[in-house]
Amino acid sequence: MAAVGSSIAWFWKEFGLASLHDTGRDAYLIIVARSLRMLAYGTNALILALFFAELGFSDQRIGVFMTLTLLGDVFLGTFLTLIADRFGRRRILFGGSILMVFTGVIFATFESFWALLLAAVIGVVSATGGDFGPFRSIEESMLSQLTTPQTRADVLAWYVTISAWGSSIGSELGGRIIEQLQHRDGWTLKDAYHAIFWMYAVMGGVNIVCVLLLTKNCEADTIGEKYTPVAHDESSDTSSFVLADNNPDRGSADEPSPPLEATTRPSTRFQAIRAWVAKWMGDISKPTLSVVWKLWVLLAIDSLADGMVPYTLTNYYMDIKFHPSKSTLGDVTSISYFLTAIGGIFAGPMAKKIGLVNTMVFTHIPSSAAVLLFPLPNLLWLTVILLFVRSGLNNMDQAPRSALIAAIVKPSERTAVMGITALFRTLAATCGPMVTGFLADSDRFWVAFVAGGAFRLTYDVGLWVLFTNVKLHQHEPIKADADEQVAVADEFRRGDEESLASRRSSDDEDDDYEQHDDDDDDDDVRRQK
Repeated sequence: MAAVGSSIAWFWKEFGLASLHDTGRDAYLIIVARSLRMLAYGTNALILALFFAELGFSDQRIGVFMTLTLLGDVFLGTFLTLIADRFGRRRILFGGSILMVFTGVIFATFESFWALLLAAVIGVVSATGGDFGPFRSIEESMLSQLTTPQTRADVLAWYVTISAWGSSIGSELGGRIIEQLQHRDGWTLKDAYHAIFWMYAVMGGVNIVCVLLLTKNCEADTIGEKYTPVAHDESSDTSSFVLADNNPDRGSADEPSPPLEATTRPSTRFQAIRAWVAKWMGDISKPTLSVVWKLWVLLAIDSLADGMVPYTLTNYYMDIKFHPSKSTLGDVTSISYFLTAIGGIFAGPMAKKIGLVNTMVFTHIPSSAAVLLFPLPNLLWLTVILLFVRSGLNNMDQAPRSALIAAIVKPSERTAVMGITALFRTLAATCGPMVTGFLADSDRFWVAFVAGGAFRLTYDVGLWVLFTNVKLHQHEPIKADADEQVAVADEFRRGDEESLASRRSSDDEDDDYEQHDDDDDDDDVRRQK
């Protein structure tokens, strides 16, 4: 029994459940909200391209639709993310959830290409099965604020893992529900697809409830940093910090302040516009930009590859090539998402063992190779195996990537940086479906997978070369581990005991010296007499 308890305690700590528990209720609400949202996205990933094909849209039109949808996510999502810290993170998430309900209702009731396109562009729908839009960047910024550097990778790993379970359940439910509904009397396949979008709208309503339950701890922290930490290598496990009186960004208190007029009245119209943008969207410092622009370029390459072969188009490719039943396709997609969730569990522990960048690279390379080889087999089961390899390892880089961004930028810049990161990723991904649509129209669908795999491998190599030795946690305090804290306390305790013993020894020597002096004085007095 003791062995079982010890094993549970080891699992609880090693796999980050203790970190998630210590973070508190807000973390649970954020994860539940995203998991239910990904459940809805999982149904989209299964049926969206099939739904459009059932409506009679051409492959080229399907690609254009997905591209324009992603463009809508780029502009709307980026704008909402950049103003979230000032306008209110919970307000933005609330508005996004309302748009999710709106989009689900439109897709459940309309079949016009232009009506669906309008709802997709101004609303919230996942064209690729991924979590684009304003939600993820804001939620990751919230979790980064709620966690410490020691617990952040674990919490973000569970954020990715549990949401992947949501996608898995959504794909399974979507396939089963469609299979059952289309065989009912009076039901067509299009009616079954419309029913799935009603479920999507309901998930948006549940997201609204979760957002309303979040506390103000999730909002941007307006209090200046009080710590000046020591920089660390990406692979370093030890850390320390120095308590400072002021935020280093604010300068010394002895420096003269600029005139009030100079700080409040811009001299040119350009400066006025820049001041307005800085007020509502925040500034990103030059040191931060010098690091993150390289990451943005690499992530754009990776996202272009993902946009060319998302799960939606992957399912469509298998449907065209092998013609499986919708329930079989749903089972395959569900297992893929389940494997994604299982892989995500190990991302946190692996990041603590081998580092964030190593985890991102060495789990992503086999997944990229599986994408490259995906069109090669002529048997469904071999193709499915490659899909499972891709899915099981594909998302293991997500939590370390978010933790990496949080570790290399200032806390006040996280939401903006994560929002711009999502901008570049989504903008690059928008080109993918259109390219794949043209390739599919010319019977070259397979080329999309080969090109996508090559782009992903380029991202992996670039990440390894540029970010292996990057400095982390330069802008936030690092708390020592519990064992280290105990060791430090013991050291101070021993130091106090040694100091007390030294003082006692010194006092005894002083008493002996004083007694010796008194005896000498008495002898002198006797001799004089």
